This record gives sequence, structure tokens and C-alpha cells, in this order.
Amino acid sequence: GAPEGSVFLAEEQTAGRGRGAHTWHSARSAGIYCSVLLRPQLAPADVLALSLATGLAVAEAVSEVTGLQPDLRWPNDLMLHGKKFCGILTELNAEATRVRYAVVGIGLNVNQASFPAELAPVATSLRIESGRAWSRVELTAALLKSLGCEYAALSDAGARTSILRRFEERSSFARGKRVHVDENGGYEGVTEGLDARGFLRVRTGEGMRTVLSGGVRAL
Repeated sequence: GAPEGSVFLAEEQTAGRGRGAHTWHSARSAGIYCSVLLRPQLAPADVLALSLATGLAVAEAVSEVTGLQPDLRWPNDLMLHGKKFCGILTELNAEATRVRYAVVGIGLNVNQASFPAELAPVATSLRIESGRAWSRVELTAALLKSLGCEYAALSDAGARTSILRRFEERSSFARGKRVHVDENGGYEGVTEGLDARGFLRVRTGEGMRTVLSGGVRAL
């Protein structure tokens, strides 16, 4: 019953999780742990565009506030110097032809000075990358403003196409990256951009394949 646009912020998550049931480490008072309730006018088959638009919104907000230039890893991670600092998880309640509501969860590492040993090789924060602490309030405000602009465009098919193209432009993973895909037994290939719905295309030795839900990592 909550209105569209409701925002829920936490100082810490005790059961944070990411895509594919991966865990998410959320140090208390060091990051932005945010969930936004939306009611997009989209068919369930088109809702991937919402996750991609959220990634663009986070990247724009981080660039605006910190000057850092995040890299987008399809479909829902943001990276700095090859390490992850933000994850996005979109969960739906939907019928066959319409989305009742979506909850977009964003976990953003802001002021962590270090990470547990098992995460240090793959995780980073804005503080680690820039050498200084940042205002979470300022970053959250910039993020929600940017997300509002991206979300407003989603109902227009032409604007959705623009979202996909801009995602490709801001992602070193979308084209020309050799990757392993954890789907259908696993396979390797070279990324060839996004299809019309936002799914990643990968050229393999057996031809072009489309990644629908599997994890993708660079080789």
C-alpha cells in the first residue's frame, strides 16, 4: 500500500543480499543501503531496462559528486578500477502482462576504509578510490534525483532505447570483453552489446548467444 516513490534507507543490513542469492557486506554507517518502491508502466519482459537505468543513475550521481567515473558491469554492478563498489537488485511483483510494483535495492560502498580479507580483492569504496570521505546525504540526494530522471523516461520506448545505448557507452563489459557466462552449463565468448530488451549478447565459437540470467565475469 506504500505510494510509488517511497524510499527506505538503512544504516546497516543484517541480511543484505544481491543477485543470485549472493551476500552483500554492509558496514554500519559507511554506505548507502537504499530501497525504492516503483510502479513502472512496463511489461515484465521489459523490466531489465529498470535495472540498467538505475545503474546509469548511480554512475551519474557518483560522477557528479565525486568526479570518479564508474564502469557498468551488466546487468547490475558498478566498478572502479576493476573492483565492485555498488550492486543493484530489482525484485518484482507482476502479472503476465504488467508489473504491479518493483522494489529497486541499491547497495553503495561510500566510506569503507577496508574490507574483510575475503572481499578485499574484489570490493572497493568511493573513499578507497578517492582517498577521502564523502557525504552520504549529498550522494543519496544526487542518486534519487538522477534515478527520478531516468525513471521518468522509461515509459517511452525511444527513451528506453537511449538507456540501452548509454549503458553500452559507459560499460567496458558490454562490447569486446572476453567473458565467462554461468548459464546453461557455462560458456565463454566475447560480448557484442545489448539486444532490444537489454539482454547481453555474447559471440561464441558456436555463434551468438543471449545471456538471460547467468552471471558474467571477465576473463
